[in-house]
Amino acid sequence: MGQQQLLLIVLGTIIVGVAVVVGINMFTIGAINSERDALILDINTVAASAASYWRKPAALGGGARSFVGISDITSFGSDSSTMNGNFVMSSVTANQFVLTATGANEGVIIVATITQQGVTGSPAITLP
Repeated sequence: MGQQQLLLIVLGTIIVGVAVVVGINMFTIGAINSERDALILDINTVAASAASYWRKPAALGGGARSFVGISDITSFGSDSSTMNGNFVMSSVTANQFVLTATGANEGVIIVATITQQGVTGSPAITLP
């Protein structure tokens, strides 16, 4: 009888351990997906603001159909650092630029090309 009880205790401990590991993995996956979705939402918001800036005449504080001279998304009224992550512009031309978003918590990296029409193509998403 004593060996059977020990076996049941060991078996129960293993089952609880596996359940804890599975729960931690599910939580991590949920956190990564949540951060990815939040960054994509922020990128789409920046893209809409950038398209508006591109169309607006220079006399009204816009780009007069150009992104040249812009080095930061604060020109579009967006923050370069939010609770979701940090945003960096690169490869700026008259009609497009590359926006790199790095997640603040899980380290998700999204690289998107922004044009006067918004996000072009599918952004490259790197998960941790």
